[in-house]
Amino acid sequence: MNSSLAIILAFAFLFNSTFGKPVQYSSLPQLSSRQQSLFDCLSAYNVPTELVSSPDWNSYISPYNLRLAYVPAALTLPTTPQQVSDSVTCAAAAGVKVQAKSGGHSYASFSSGGQDGSLIVDLQEFNSISVDSSTFVASVGGGVRLGNMALALYAQGQRALPHGTCPGVGVGGHFTHGGYGHDSRLWGLALDTIVAMDVVLANGTFVHVSSSNYPELFFALRGAAESIGIVTTFYLQTLAAPSSVINFSVDLSAVLSSASTVANAFLNLQNFVLTSPLVNRNISFGIYTNGNTFSLAGWYFGDQTYFTNTVLPAMLNGFPTATPTIRSLGWLDSLVNEAGGQLQEPLSGYSAHDTFYAKSIVTHNAQPLTLAALKSFWGYVINQGRSSVSPWFSIINLYGGIDSQINVQPIAPSSYADRDALWVFQAR
Repeated sequence: MNSSLAIILAFAFLFNSTFGKPVQYSSLPQLSSRQQSLFDCLSAYNVPTELVSSPDWNSYISPYNLRLAYVPAALTLPTTPQQVSDSVTCAAAAGVKVQAKSGGHSYASFSSGGQDGSLIVDLQEFNSISVDSSTFVASVGGGVRLGNMALALYAQGQRALPHGTCPGVGVGGHFTHGGYGHDSRLWGLALDTIVAMDVVLANGTFVHVSSSNYPELFFALRGAAESIGIVTTFYLQTLAAPSSVINFSVDLSAVLSSASTVANAFLNLQNFVLTSPLVNRNISFGIYTNGNTFSLAGWYFGDQTYFTNTVLPAMLNGFPTATPTIRSLGWLDSLVNEAGGQLQEPLSGYSAHDTFYAKSIVTHNAQPLTLAALKSFWGYVINQGRSSVSPWFSIINLYGGIDSQINVQPIAPSSYADRDALWVFQAR
């Protein structure tokens, strides 16, 4: 553990400083025989298709992470499940890899195929959102982005779901690979809200999947969907949105005075979330650091006075004294605050891009971080903060701890593997 956390930071720094230049696209000189076969098949089925010769080609295929800019063989824009099926069967016949694209926000550009020459099935036309007024199950298209979903759910009966904070992320990859947000310790992961899915399988078959209908597929899709099929519609059990959420943040950068100081403070924090009777599912937070700054921010679902006077002081025991910012916001305002701006995203032409290398590591409830591991990690962080000339950061999110609804779910009901997570470290 001592070396693993430090190695992740080292790679993040190396790739950001050395390989930070965006890849430039180049036009393909002509269609290969495989591409021609694929295009002929798609044309025969009247599937809306974009090729390298299309005027908007670059805008369709430009990835979120410009460091990994792959060039697909073609991109389809299906409007019906049948056209998704036709896309898959045509690609299979031509021997071309298929890659579904929901939001296109994959850090590793897996939504671009993860390699050149794939067929991207772009689901942006699958953008409907509706909530059943009796069951409160939401039908959400596979191309919907989180911000648009949050707005629509709230407008249809003040409903909500646990999910991440970036409004441009698509539901496809997010909901089928976990889906963490500040409401996840309270409600579970986004994946836990899935009650059914409409899916196109690798052979082009269109099926409705639930715990009772194709249960093996239901198990596999919730955690490993990209290997199984393309979800065109999610059926999600929504929850009543809270009337208010306590948003809190505190700058604790003074703790970075030494590796020993921050390691001991973090160890106190870890003991707090694992043992304190003050901890329950109502509290969630993350830590942001770049070696020079250390900030802790999160949400609390409960009484503000109790949190301010009792919970937060106990949580910050061991850290230097600092004045927190604590305020009560409505549900949508809390999401906007986390997003750093508006929730509404365009249905097409998503233009957010960056250039980076990122890596994550999970620690477990049953194996909390040791003081030695924390000193090694924070020593590296502090040294890089003092010497680095390239931007980087690390985010540490609390998944586990007492009463976390992420952990309470057993591993067996889905293929998602990190139910026993305590901390998730992301270095970028």
